[in-house]
Amino acid sequence: MNENKMNIKNILIVGAGFSGAVIARQLAEQGHVITVIDKREHIAGNSYDERDQKTDVMVHVYGPHIFHTDNEVVWNYVNKFSVMMPYINRVKATVRGQVFSLPINLHTINQFFSTTCSPDEAKNLISQKADKNITNPQTFEEQALSFIGSELYEAFFKGYTIKQWGMEPKDLPASILKRLPVRFNYDDNYFNHKYQGIPKDGYTQMIKNIFEHENITVRLNTNFCKDNVKEYDHVFYSGPLDEYFNYINGRLGYRTLDFEKGYYNGDYQGCAVMNYCSEDIPFTRITEHKYFSPWEKHEKSIYYKEYSRACTENDIPYYPIRQVGEMALLRDYLALAEKENNITFVGRLGTYRYLDMDVTIAEAMQTAEKYLDLLKTGETMPAFSVEVQ
Repeated sequence: MNENKMNIKNILIVGAGFSGAVIARQLAEQGHVITVIDKREHIAGNSYDERDQKTDVMVHVYGPHIFHTDNEVVWNYVNKFSVMMPYINRVKATVRGQVFSLPINLHTINQFFSTTCSPDEAKNLISQKADKNITNPQTFEEQALSFIGSELYEAFFKGYTIKQWGMEPKDLPASILKRLPVRFNYDDNYFNHKYQGIPKDGYTQMIKNIFEHENITVRLNTNFCKDNVKEYDHVFYSGPLDEYFNYINGRLGYRTLDFEKGYYNGDYQGCAVMNYCSEDIPFTRITEHKYFSPWEKHEKSIYYKEYSRACTENDIPYYPIRQVGEMALLRDYLALAEKENNITFVGRLGTYRYLDMDVTIAEAMQTAEKYLDLLKTGETMPAFSVEVQ
């Protein structure tokens, strides 16, 4: 038998989102035979988008996805499979009967405090507002109070956080707020990354293009069972880690989202994303989807009111909670995973981490590269190719 034929592996990939697509393509291009399965009726996971029949607007079905990265390799990768259109995410927030820009910037500060501060004056103002008695913040609330003071915290973060996470900010780690910028200029770009955009033809088409290779077969509406592992040389699993083990130790905690869809003849809110920060308003934000495709023109509009709640057995998991109790449970599942053979757990669900799309793609590329390298040496592919905890 031809030696190259002997080295060709029969590989199963569970999940047709970004992790599964990128690994499939990387391995298929090296001659391996790839089967991709997904229990949903569509590819692209939570980045799935489709045209709304009433408006012809491209709708981000599971919530908005804006691609942003500083990773040039990843940016070049997505541009191979889609035309990436420039897009700047400019988020607005309705607070106390006014509309402000987010993240908090010089305009927000001046508007909120009815001032006309320069950048240095705004820094001094916020420094005076900050709680100096908190020297080592441990919680979200302490971090906010020590950073921006009670007024901005209660207006923009407290109620929104309670709605988004279903718990008091004093019960969340300080690390969550450290990711939220405050700017002392008028920059209202929500992200700081060098490359930002949205695929012209949508994420579903992008992932479809990634899958278009003669060595890749995609099967939708197909459930995974553990017996599948024995039928392949290796499995890359991007489904829920706890589901793989049939929740033997209990369920890892997630937040999920509900969407209330509405139509409007014209422009509903004048921007893509409007946050509602007050706790007395039940939804967290409204997204108007035609604004995610500013290169298109639409007379009619479709918008989603977004509600966050605890994820139950039949819900789609969105955000891993990763609190103390969840992390203890995660360690139990990681220990079980390490004992498995011929399987690698990948992606947001497989590693129980919140991952932006660019990080997901980068890790998938690294995972495929590691697998190919280990094939050459005969070493075993680990259960996790990245640091999970």
